[in-house]
Amino acid sequence: MGLKNGSTFLGDFLRQCGGYAVIDGGLATELQRHGADLNDPLWSAKCLVSSPHLIRRVHLDYLEAGANIIISSSYQATLQGFEAKGISREEGEALLKRSVEIACEARNIYNDRASKGSWDDFDDETGLKRNPVLVAASVGSYGAYLADGSEYNGIYGDAITVKTLKDFHRRRVQVLANSGADLIAFETTPNKIEAQAYAELLEEEAVSIPAWFSFSSKDGTNVASGDSIAECASIVDSCKQVVGIGINCTSPRYIEGLIQSIRKVTSKPILVYPNSGETYDGEKKEWVASRGVAEEDFVSYVDKWCEAGASLVGGCCRTTPNTVRAISKVLSLRSHRV
Repeated sequence: MGLKNGSTFLGDFLRQCGGYAVIDGGLATELQRHGADLNDPLWSAKCLVSSPHLIRRVHLDYLEAGANIIISSSYQATLQGFEAKGISREEGEALLKRSVEIACEARNIYNDRASKGSWDDFDDETGLKRNPVLVAASVGSYGAYLADGSEYNGIYGDAITVKTLKDFHRRRVQVLANSGADLIAFETTPNKIEAQAYAELLEEEAVSIPAWFSFSSKDGTNVASGDSIAECASIVDSCKQVVGIGINCTSPRYIEGLIQSIRKVTSKPILVYPNSGETYDGEKKEWVASRGVAEEDFVSYVDKWCEAGASLVGGCCRTTPNTVRAISKVLSLRSHRV
């Protein structure tokens, strides 16, 4: 996909999907359900080394559930993190590429089965068309590499500058931009400084594939660090490679207001893939049930999010293929009403 077409990239894809597209769901929870042990600073990226077949299985589960976009297992995969585990720079770069290759393999298996008519009963149940599938290369924040919970509060300290963050992410972004992915997904961005670093990197490196940015929020008004969501969205909206802006890893109850704030500063497609409503305790490294929304039906929000302006919807932490299957059904019904 040449960048000259980047501005219409997601718009064209959304039209092929009937106006709305389904993003996949949580990766780590599903890997654990299939038997993976993720108690490691590399988190889900550990499986790139130990059990890539499980990653492919989870991608395929989401495609079978109706996902139009699957996100690679590179969120926590950094060259610096691999090196800390004794993995060489060359091997680390190969693992980054492998994360995208595994997602592409799952897409190929899925498309092959679909072309043979293996999913007829699934089609009848959901009304889904067999749309093209995009593979997004995930880039997690500097805080995700630190694995100290700072990805959830965006507080990196005064010593961390835009230049520091660009230097940290540069080679990883270069590798993923040339990995065969359709786009780069900068996920769970917790502050303005990292958004600025990513946007500058895309332009400095003349990255030739499109990108989307998604931020995280704890209060429904600001990103995790306390920076204004509107200000963060404005920064990335001005970057020509950016084709979508949105929110992930955030409680469902905050999403509608955040969409409205983003919509005021961009005309680019808005994407949302919230978590299940639980919150992550970075010190204890465990998920904690939240009051208010956790017990409510995640999928009951989807129509409201679309009415507010979202056109790509999925799930993040603790969501499952069942969540995505339900989202897909809602979006398919909306597409038929468009």
